[in-house]
Amino acid sequence: MASGEVLCQKLNRDNCYLKKFKLYETPSNFYMIGRDKSRTHWRVLKIDRLEPTELTIFEDSTTYSEHDCHDLLRRLHEGNKAVGGLKLIAICYGIIGFVRFLGPYYMLVITKRRKLGTICGHTIYGISKSKMIPVPNSTVRSNLPYSKDENRYKKLLSTVDLTKDFYYSYSYNVMHSLQRNLNDCKAGQFLYESMFVWNEYLTRGIRNNLNNTLWTVALVYGFFKQVELSISDRIFKLILIARRSRHYAGTRYLKRGVNEKGRVANDVETEQIVIANATEDCPTQISSVVQIRGSIPLFWSQETSRINIKPDIILYKKDVNYEATRLHFENLAKRYGNPIIILNLIKTRETKPRETILRAEFADAVRHINTSLPRENRLMFFQWDLHRHSKSKATNVLRQLANMSAYALSLTGIFYCQVAPNSRPLESPDIEINKTDNFSSENLSIRNESADNVEIELCNTRCPGDSNRSHNVKPLLNQKGVLRTNCIDCLDRTNVAQYVYGLVCLGTQLFTLGFTESPKINLGEPLADELMTIYEIMGDTLAFQYGGSAAHNKIFSERRGQWKPAAQSQELIRTLQRYCNNAYFDRDKQDAINVFLGHFQPQQGKPALWELGSDQHYNVGKRDSNFPNENVRVSMKRSLSAGSIPSDTPEADPILGCNQPLSEIVAAANDGISESTPLIPTNEDSIAACRYIPSVIQKQFFKFMHDGQLLGRDPISCDEDDECNFSNFMDADWLSSSGNSCEGDINERSLGSLSIENVVNGLNIDMNEPARKSSGMSTVKENEQAKPDLDELLEKFGSWVSDGGSLFH
Repeated sequence: MASGEVLCQKLNRDNCYLKKFKLYETPSNFYMIGRDKSRTHWRVLKIDRLEPTELTIFEDSTTYSEHDCHDLLRRLHEGNKAVGGLKLIAICYGIIGFVRFLGPYYMLVITKRRKLGTICGHTIYGISKSKMIPVPNSTVRSNLPYSKDENRYKKLLSTVDLTKDFYYSYSYNVMHSLQRNLNDCKAGQFLYESMFVWNEYLTRGIRNNLNNTLWTVALVYGFFKQVELSISDRIFKLILIARRSRHYAGTRYLKRGVNEKGRVANDVETEQIVIANATEDCPTQISSVVQIRGSIPLFWSQETSRINIKPDIILYKKDVNYEATRLHFENLAKRYGNPIIILNLIKTRETKPRETILRAEFADAVRHINTSLPRENRLMFFQWDLHRHSKSKATNVLRQLANMSAYALSLTGIFYCQVAPNSRPLESPDIEINKTDNFSSENLSIRNESADNVEIELCNTRCPGDSNRSHNVKPLLNQKGVLRTNCIDCLDRTNVAQYVYGLVCLGTQLFTLGFTESPKINLGEPLADELMTIYEIMGDTLAFQYGGSAAHNKIFSERRGQWKPAAQSQELIRTLQRYCNNAYFDRDKQDAINVFLGHFQPQQGKPALWELGSDQHYNVGKRDSNFPNENVRVSMKRSLSAGSIPSDTPEADPILGCNQPLSEIVAAANDGISESTPLIPTNEDSIAACRYIPSVIQKQFFKFMHDGQLLGRDPISCDEDDECNFSNFMDADWLSSSGNSCEGDINERSLGSLSIENVVNGLNIDMNEPARKSSGMSTVKENEQAKPDLDELLEKFGSWVSDGGSLFH
């Protein structure tokens, strides 16, 4: 085993990881000093500045004390006095990576961070400022041949704004779900192989060179939000996380469908975590649920157009056996287990066929794949035209989605564990002694530690099978399988469906944690509105990343009682904003993503990125894959923009988090959500006695949830427009009382064997809320009558947007 890897494991065993760094320079070298949060381990990294186009890094194997490290810096300063001494150029919080275009290497570092939240005492950070620093000194760079393309590539990379929607943690594997972290002890370089680590390529060179990850941070791109909510005067913590895949990543019209490896566009994993803090009589309880979204896994595209706001959908019939589609669902089964439940929200009827083309092909693909799968592992396909049903009252739409969500949840279940109250306070506040020398540490202000900074001992350093491992984490339930939701863009309609599923899950999570007597949540309760706001924020964030505008939230606006003309005007503005970004700016954004991720690597004598006619040709610029130490660039939506201005005076951050990486948590369970291995079902443990946990009712409830004799394993219903005898298919549009409306009360219709009351007793959300008085609702009707011309105009515009056509005549 390499010395660097051994050292990394040793630091982890000692509850250490480097989380604060200082970068010094001499004309010949950079010296980066890193320390752990307890200030007991200090390390030194040296980067050669005399090589013009090569990256040479040396890591000192010695672990220094603070005094010894200061003495080393003093001696380096004395030895370089003739050339200016040792100069501090940046205080940073981790290396993002190294990148080279046509000239020298550049080092990307975090210079300012902000706290986003904590997961069991492990702090999650966002980036406030970053900096790109040329590695060779100015004299060496001046001898390099000038290239105008070099500056253009630098500007292109700077459009990737790292200060927005990127997050990381030093001690928690935020690229993995909570369930996987509690069932998997893998750490180190393995973590960077995750599909959700966006700087995998940028860090590849230094990681392969040093054989460890002490100096780098793994960046996840998507969404992170933590809030405190309450129900029945009891407070709990809710965390909503979205992780965007780096595979087949890009913008709306430039990345559609699936590629040959089974990777889909706009692939996002969403995790909802609920944490109830420990009390005297009950340990900390944690629950999480994972759902995913992703583009329809077929070969299809839409050509960006400046005259057509809704380009035609082009379906390619080159994969007659649906091998790429099969690879996609095999990957899902390996990561999440079975069943894989597909909720397809695209249109079922159109005047001009667009979405319906994909709908029929997607159904054929699923049927074809299911013929080769065992009955218990067949894909479950739900088709429901949300656009058609959304023309009725939003409450009816949410009610029907809730019924389907409850059924899906009954098949997959949730993750639930208890953590014994084995906690300890963090180390003393982060204080540094002021020195007079230029190379010494600066003062950092002392921050008061809050109650959240009590570290919960979720992790230990031994892997499963170690006789000395800790048993303070008790997973009692595991999620098996996943709900996959899609529309065309996987933005607007998908976000509504994911909110409803999240609400159904929240009811079950609170019931499991003992907060409620029933898993029902009334849609009119404040908790439902608060959750809707969080999902709406997440939806807007993901929509900006992929589509260029906030999400269309017609159903949410209607639910809040927003004035209809105002909501329609907002939708119109967002449609135009999305159109402008897609038509005029997405190409540059896609180029930046390809550079940041390493999909395109500039080379002398090869065409520049902007000279290529299509994003599909990015392989032209790839370098030899046999150069493991060479970092290449990828483009992304954000990297170093306004937040990249260097700061000479660092700000003190509260040093929070847990001493041990959560990747090393050992759980008494055999299965978990994984990106590489299938789940292995385990026997269900009874829930530990606790005054806050219903015992008999809850055991019976989850016994039924995980019963193998669920209706999802049996034939459901055939797609209404196709003749078939395959099981696991259902067109949920039949839930409506007519072909064009869903105004009727769904509870008055017979759902047959799919009735949620028959599937999961008490699981579904209570949508039958009492009528609420609202002056705003009467105002809507009055204004609708007062302004018929505006409504007519907006309706015509909406039809034009839906049906396509030329923007200009």
